[in-house]
Amino acid sequence: MDLEYVISQTLAGIGSPEKPFERAEYESCSFVNCDLSRADLSNSVFQDCEFKDCNFSLARTKNTAFRNVSFSGCKMLGLQWGDCNPFGFSIEIRNCVMDNSSFYKVKLKNAQFANARFLETDFTEADVSGAVFDSCDLSGATFDTTNLEGADLRTATGYSIDPENNRIGKAKFSLVGIVGLLDKYNIEIEY
Repeated sequence: MDLEYVISQTLAGIGSPEKPFERAEYESCSFVNCDLSRADLSNSVFQDCEFKDCNFSLARTKNTAFRNVSFSGCKMLGLQWGDCNPFGFSIEIRNCVMDNSSFYKVKLKNAQFANARFLETDFTEADVSGAVFDSCDLSGATFDTTNLEGADLRTATGYSIDPENNRIGKAKFSLVGIVGLLDKYNIEIEY
C-alpha cells in the first residue's frame, strides 16, 4: 500500500472525528494539539517532524518510523517503542510524560531527554549509550542488561540501576544519584 506524502505542513487538532489521523509519510511537518491516543499509527513514516502538546497514550506503533522526530509537552503513556521501525529511529523528548512505556531492545544512542517523566518505563536491553537524561524522573524504570555507557544521568532522579547487570562504563552520575546504583545491596547511606 502506497502512502500519501505530506511535506512541510502544520497539522493541528488531528484525532477528532472531524479530523481523523491518516496514515502517510510525513516529512518536516508539525503536529500541534493532536489527540492520537489509541490511534493506529502503524506503518506511518515521520521524518524530521515535531509534535507539540499531543496525546499518544496507548497508540499502536507497529512498524512506525520515527526518524529525527522531536516531542514536546506530549503525553505518551504505555507506548511500545520496540514495535517501531528501527531503521533511522531517532527521537528527542522534552517536557513529556512517558509512563509505563517500553523501550525494550530499542537503540537510543545519544538520545536527548529533558524534563521528562519515565515512571515504570522499561529500558530492558535498550541501548541508551551517550543519552542525556536531563532532569528526568526515572522512578520505577527497569534497567536490565541495558547499555548505559557514556549516558548522562547527573540530574536524573529515582533510578535504580544494578551496575553488575548493566553496562555503565563512562556513564555520569551525581553524588546524590549514586544511591540508585547501590539499591540492590539494601544498605543505608547517610549524607
